[in-house]
Amino acid sequence: MDKKVIESHVSMEEYEKIKELLGREPNLVELGIFSAMWSEHCSYKSSKPHLKKFPTQAPWVVQGPGENAGIITVDEEKGICAAFKVESHNHPSFIEPFHGAATGVGGILRDVFTMGARPVACMDSLRFGELSDPKMKYVLKGVVSGISHYGNCVGVPTVGGEVYFDKCYQTNPLVNAFALGIVKKDKIFYAKAAGVGNPVIYVGSKTGRDGIHGATMASEEFSSEEEVEKKVNVQVGDPFMEKLLIEACLEAMEKEGIVAIQDMGAAGLTSSSVEMAARGGVGVELWLDKVPTREEGMTPYEIMLSESQERMLVVCEKGKEEEIIEVFKKYDLDAVVIGEVIREPVLRLYWNGEKVAELPIKALTDEAPVYYRPFKVPKYIIENENYDQRDLKEPEDLNSVLKELLSSPTIGSKRWIWEQYDHMVQINTVIYPGSDAALLRVKGSKKGIAISSDCNSRYCYLNPYEGGKIAVAEAARNVACTGATPRAITDCLNFGSPEDPEIMWQFVKATDGMADACKVLETPVVSGNVSFYNETKTEEGKRAIYPTPTVVCVGVIEDIEKRTDSYFKEEGDVLILLGENTGNISGSEYQKLMEGEVKGRGQFIDLRFEKTLQEALVEAISKGLIKHAHDISEGGLAVNLFESSFKRELGFEVKLEEDIRSDFLLFGEEPSRVVVSTSKEKVERVLRFFKEKTVPAKVIGEVKGKRGIILHKGKEVINLPIKEAKEIYETTLEKNLR
Repeated sequence: MDKKVIESHVSMEEYEKIKELLGREPNLVELGIFSAMWSEHCSYKSSKPHLKKFPTQAPWVVQGPGENAGIITVDEEKGICAAFKVESHNHPSFIEPFHGAATGVGGILRDVFTMGARPVACMDSLRFGELSDPKMKYVLKGVVSGISHYGNCVGVPTVGGEVYFDKCYQTNPLVNAFALGIVKKDKIFYAKAAGVGNPVIYVGSKTGRDGIHGATMASEEFSSEEEVEKKVNVQVGDPFMEKLLIEACLEAMEKEGIVAIQDMGAAGLTSSSVEMAARGGVGVELWLDKVPTREEGMTPYEIMLSESQERMLVVCEKGKEEEIIEVFKKYDLDAVVIGEVIREPVLRLYWNGEKVAELPIKALTDEAPVYYRPFKVPKYIIENENYDQRDLKEPEDLNSVLKELLSSPTIGSKRWIWEQYDHMVQINTVIYPGSDAALLRVKGSKKGIAISSDCNSRYCYLNPYEGGKIAVAEAARNVACTGATPRAITDCLNFGSPEDPEIMWQFVKATDGMADACKVLETPVVSGNVSFYNETKTEEGKRAIYPTPTVVCVGVIEDIEKRTDSYFKEEGDVLILLGENTGNISGSEYQKLMEGEVKGRGQFIDLRFEKTLQEALVEAISKGLIKHAHDISEGGLAVNLFESSFKRELGFEVKLEEDIRSDFLLFGEEPSRVVVSTSKEKVERVLRFFKEKTVPAKVIGEVKGKRGIILHKGKEVINLPIKEAKEIYETTLEKNLR
């Protein structure tokens, strides 16, 4: 029995609780089901107490956490809504980069269209180790290839995202996939089983042995030696099958009769059936020998835990099943009645007429263990308190420093990646990858949807509370830079082991910060995912990633014609800095470049000012006062100015007067700063507008010539040809991948 328990990934304490709930020993099928449903990935047993502090409601929120995706209103008058979610596919993408990333895209698309929404956009937040490691080059190329293959084939544009590089991700890269769809408010579908006697229909692809115990694998650490044997846990996707499934589901939803519909994601048939029953307060009986399989000799255990892709579970009204099945068969998809809704709140499984499992739904869901993990301040936090950035020697040649920053894979252009993605299919993309946020038109409305994915994990490592706040604020600020009002976020919380008190402290503090930011910025959390155990066993011990709470913010612009992007427009335009420079380099790319590591207390943010800044920015853009807006983030003010210059190869001349060291002033990464431009005729009006809004605004220069020139207190500290800087910026990633 001990061996069975060990292989099931449940602890002995959990096994004892299972016996207590059942009043008997579970059989192997039942234990496998408990293992999946009680995994961190499915039960949130270590994070649930802390997720409750997130705000989840607002007048524009239609559906918050608890369903397959969150939903907000986009156009109230026309009943248009957006459904969206981000989820992790980290471990599978390291073990099998192509299929791991591809199925991450497929899974998140199903979370969206199961709500009745047509997917219109994808984004990806990616984290890799240093590219000096050949394995990382292989992983990055495989991940990008998998994302592009799946998204391009299924016909959903990948419109943006983010990519960071750091040695903490060397053996545990992160692949967080986001999708957004459009749905009419009166056409939303939910995964809530109802109606005793209603048939349960399996639709989509056949079930195979791929992905068995994928959910439990996502809830454990592993060593590099275990990598090969874990490949069986990685699903294999088929985007062409997914495309058929999308069209079939949306067509079936147009007919009367569908009661509930759920994607077979993590834990496959197990989670989809149990979660639908739990939401409806009913039970489900399944006849597993009816499930379409593509491999011979599959057992009930394998069928219940397989995570084969492109599959859905549908509950329809009794008597309507043939009409629904016909829709799926028209698309050459399997569609079979495999069970029915029952009154008794249990999951009851049969195999060739023999009952092979019977489990109370509540035991699998509400009565799953919840852990209030202990947490404590990490030693490195205490050691970092004495760091003084003034001890860093100021470089003599800041031009060379800037070139090195522009050649950093984290800062440099990700064009090599996004050019492999079709970001124009469906012709909704208005602001393309490379700007602060993507912007989509909404057909049938003058409104638009802005999306940005953000998280600087270095800030979160040095100061999880402030880092959590900044992740939410930066995502919202990037959305505001298009002219859209931030409305809600979805998050993917990537951390190490919750059983480590220092890691748990990072999680608690980061989520505290995120919750505070969401409340002040009025961006409720409507969906998301927690990914623990992002660490690797090594000879020296365990190596955990930096805390990485990825935030995707979704905003709405009232009139898509009144938008901005992050690029200079015309020579002679005046550059204005919103916010204040303080020269904080803690956790910055500059600090990493100069010292080889990040130190100090991180960055700090005033959320009240951030809210004021974002509201003023959105209003100024709507009034036509601003030509471009680009927030200052990685690389600081100097990198911001050059990034804005590259698209049209327009130079600039900037004069700064702050009493701050030149390197700190140019490369500091303090938040809540945006560089905007306006015509000379509107300068005074713009300055007066921001003064009335209590946002610091000052003229720092103008768009001019073909060189980037920065003077500090009259001394020239930067002078680079835009063309030379652009060449460095746009080719660095490709060069690092050779």
